[in-house]
Amino acid sequence: MSKTGRSLQGARSRSQIIVLFVALIISIMLLFVNFAYLNTQSNYDKQYIGHAGELRVLSQRIAKNATEAAAGKAAAFKLLADARNDFDMRWGFLRKGDKATGLPPAPHEVRDELQAVQNDWETLRKSTDVILASEQTVLSLHQVAATLAETIPQLQVEYDKVVEILLQSHAPASQIALAQRQSLLAERILGSVNKVLSGDDTAVQAADSFGRDASQFGRVLSGMLEGNATLKITQVEDRDARTRLAEISELFEFVSGSVDEILETSPELFQVRESSGKIFSTSQTLLDESSVLANSLEHLANMRSANTVVGYLLGLLALTSIILIGLVMVRETNRQLRETAEKNERNQTAIMRLLDEIENLADGDLTVAATVTEDFTGAIADSINYSVDQLRELVATINLTAEQVFGAVKDTQTTATQLAAASEHQALQIAAASNAINDMAVSIDQVSANALESSSVAERSVTIANKGNEVVHNTIYGMDTIREQIQDTSKRIKRLGESSQEIGDIVSLIDDIADQTNILALNAAIQASMAGDAGRGFAVVADEVQRLAERSSSATKQIETLVRAIQNDTNEAVISMEQTTTEVVRGARLAQDAGVALEEIEGVSKILAALIESITKAAQQQAVLGQQLSQTMTVIQQTTSQTTSGTAATARSMGNLAKMASEMRRSVSGFTLPSSKDRG
Repeated sequence: MSKTGRSLQGARSRSQIIVLFVALIISIMLLFVNFAYLNTQSNYDKQYIGHAGELRVLSQRIAKNATEAAAGKAAAFKLLADARNDFDMRWGFLRKGDKATGLPPAPHEVRDELQAVQNDWETLRKSTDVILASEQTVLSLHQVAATLAETIPQLQVEYDKVVEILLQSHAPASQIALAQRQSLLAERILGSVNKVLSGDDTAVQAADSFGRDASQFGRVLSGMLEGNATLKITQVEDRDARTRLAEISELFEFVSGSVDEILETSPELFQVRESSGKIFSTSQTLLDESSVLANSLEHLANMRSANTVVGYLLGLLALTSIILIGLVMVRETNRQLRETAEKNERNQTAIMRLLDEIENLADGDLTVAATVTEDFTGAIADSINYSVDQLRELVATINLTAEQVFGAVKDTQTTATQLAAASEHQALQIAAASNAINDMAVSIDQVSANALESSSVAERSVTIANKGNEVVHNTIYGMDTIREQIQDTSKRIKRLGESSQEIGDIVSLIDDIADQTNILALNAAIQASMAGDAGRGFAVVADEVQRLAERSSSATKQIETLVRAIQNDTNEAVISMEQTTTEVVRGARLAQDAGVALEEIEGVSKILAALIESITKAAQQQAVLGQQLSQTMTVIQQTTSQTTSGTAATARSMGNLAKMASEMRRSVSGFTLPSSKDRG
């Protein structure tokens, strides 16, 4: 290969190394940028998903606290306000971002889901504000109702005692009937108050009934104490009965004082109840929309996780660049070694050819001619040819040019001495090159050993990835089983809620029957009192029927309270089961993503193991070639040493030749050489 070709090949190798280094730096920079972007987006996605998940919980918490607040629980108002404010804060983070943490607004890909949640939240928030604004009214009404619940039973007890006194004193039947009716009116007043507080469809009618019954109760009570001709009520004369009636009048003052407050604030209470019902119905829609938003955010996060493949590709590109740089450098080193070996071989051939050509010169054969080439022996061959020419002329004209022969021999001796010095210097350079090649062979052996160890590590990573994949699949199977069990339990709890609803319907029917029985018993008692002594026995039976009806009504109210508690617990259990199912599904999805990542790691590990195995084989081949090259350089070093010895011997021979020339000059000094004219 010519010098120009070798220079072009070296320049091309250097250009390849520069290009590969640039590709390596760019791939590493892109790798860091990609991982930094993915890490930032992953943190944002976690915050988005966390806020969306809290919105689902808060929507149900608001519904629960609104129901309890409408029922008069004071602590529920603060919990409702906290839940509303917490929802507002997290909703603001999703729509406008969080400057404190640097969280940007939610991505535009979920704008439709955000708008759906916004619509439901505006409706639910308005209803929540209505309930919170009526806190004092609701608590005041329930406090009044609680006081009435304590006062009215006392009124009934006192009236029962009045009835007993009137019966014992043989009072008129009309007074006894009025006293019994007052007890029933008190019961109906309490029932009307409870219906007003319940806020159901009969609440408005119950409020009107409450006002009328309270007014009627007061007029009858006043008539029994003072008489009332308009109502045809005669004054009670018995002293004990009047004492009891006076106590009843004192107790009834609170009831009569609460009538206006209840009637004035009942519309606001009805609005609170309506808002509570609207919150309960809207909260389920808000829960569904929040779930859709959370699922959409999780889907976006999963889509971004696919960009990690770009990072792996960039890493693979960087590794490939490193490997290619190593290969190019090894190839360039091998090329330089080959050029050195070729140069040494050419020098050795030129020296041997020159020695072969001048071998007959020592025998006195002046017909030899050394070949002049571009090698470093070209100058020597040219000098030898010149010396031979001079010797020819010296032999032909020994008498004329003896002095010139002596000078030429001296020049030849100097040249031979320089050649010997150059040969020694070349031997030193070859020895240094041989040591460098030996060191390179040792390094290649170390590379081969490291590559073997890397291959073993890559195989172990493949095995570990396989085991991790199996563990992830087992985890997914277990989560699927848990989800099925939770769904089955949720269905059973829903059926329990439906059964409790049916029980509530039956209890309502029994309550209606008890009310009707109570009214019939009251009518029977009035008829018995009008019948006089003949109906007194029947009046006792009517009283017993009335008491049984009241006990039935009281029992149905207790059952109704228990059924409502069961329904509330059932609803909370269903909500908890649904949330648990959602988390299990999310955990299963994350486990599936982990399985996919492990499969990708397993594939990359297998490819890496194959590449490392290829590198190991190449390194082993380079080690064998390095050993062979070291042996070749040893042979070249020995040959160069021999050449140096031969050149020194040549220099010594030239010294002897100079002496012989001097002797020849002295030997011919007595001859007389012909003149130039005679030679011509």
